[in-house]
Amino acid sequence: MNEALRERALRLLAGRDYARPELLQKLAPHAESTEQLEALLDDLTARCLLSNERYARARINSRAARLGDARLAYELRAKGVPDEVVNAALASGDDELTRARRVWQRKFGGQPPGVGDPAGRARQMRFLSGRGFSGETIRRVLRGNLEDD
Repeated sequence: MNEALRERALRLLAGRDYARPELLQKLAPHAESTEQLEALLDDLTARCLLSNERYARARINSRAARLGDARLAYELRAKGVPDEVVNAALASGDDELTRARRVWQRKFGGQPPGVGDPAGRARQMRFLSGRGFSGETIRRVLRGNLEDD
């Protein structure tokens, strides 16, 4: 196995966690063959230096305070993390309603839009939707529904 490739992979992994497809893409231009690269990634996975699960948990932990489940799942899938790993990582974190309420309170001070302010309501809904929160979660936050049904 090419030691230069191994060193490059270890330098990348020393900086942060990577999803397997993401690391494969970064190392592909430096590998002599696909088989060599796959063997290296298999070895790193066996030594617990490369883990899609750890990457997904770390990514969710760092971004969940600002984003909803849909956006987090999209970002993880875009990096090549398998759906079952994404779903397991999302299930292990805080619930979306709690996170949405925190984001909304930081941005809008916990003040729901007035009854006669459809533009303000739409603005708050767009903000939360852009962050990747589900429609039901957004409605519950703006309704002030504090209990988890």
